Amino acid sequence: MARLLLIEDDPMVRRGLELALSRHGHGVRTADTGEEGLEVFRSAPPDLVVLDVMLPGMGGFEVCRRIRAVGDTPVIILTALGDDFDIVGGLAAGADDYVVKPAQPTVLDARVRAVLRRSSGEAGGARVHGDLSIDTTALTVSLRGEPVSLTPTELRLLLVLSRSPGRVFSRQRLLEEVWEHDYLGDSRLVDNCVQRLRAKIESSAGAPRYVQTVRGFGYRFGPV
Repeated sequence: MARLLLIEDDPMVRRGLELALSRHGHGVRTADTGEEGLEVFRSAPPDLVVLDVMLPGMGGFEVCRRIRAVGDTPVIILTALGDDFDIVGGLAAGADDYVVKPAQPTVLDARVRAVLRRSSGEAGGARVHGDLSIDTTALTVSLRGEPVSLTPTELRLLLVLSRSPGRVFSRQRLLEEVWEHDYLGDSRLVDNCVQRLRAKIESSAGAPRYVQTVRGFGYRFGPV
């Protein structure tokens, strides 16, 4: 049973999602403000946070940044219908995925399970590329011998790309393999995750050695 923290200020929405996620087999704790949500997060760290962007007091973007600053707990944001500012701001703050409100419980549950599956390992052992070492069994990454903390989504993206060095992956293909979105998805999920991953493993984001852009096509790993 996954331990979820739901931060949502609307009492009807909060109660409805709490009941729905509980029926889908998750353990759910709730908070109605960003400040309370961070207190709950610190006292009982969850497996995943479902976070409304529009909160009274401390907004969802700042809550997401603070969660991301202290660890790799995945975050799914709830955004207003058609509000690109919410989506872009949430992804830039470090969110792993988003669901548009009103959130359908089955959709939210599917996104939660997909994010949590990204923490699962795969056969193969260690991959060493230059200064970067990826242990696909232990799910650890190190750079020049120092551990690198990645979110499940960042780790999954790195695992998929490094599995086939030199192969170009389209954004849509990465959405299918990493986010498990089997429809024409939002490429901003991929681009924002690439930016965050590069900030952690590249010496120069402007001249990446590992996660490289192939203009007009997508991304590839290496050659290093």
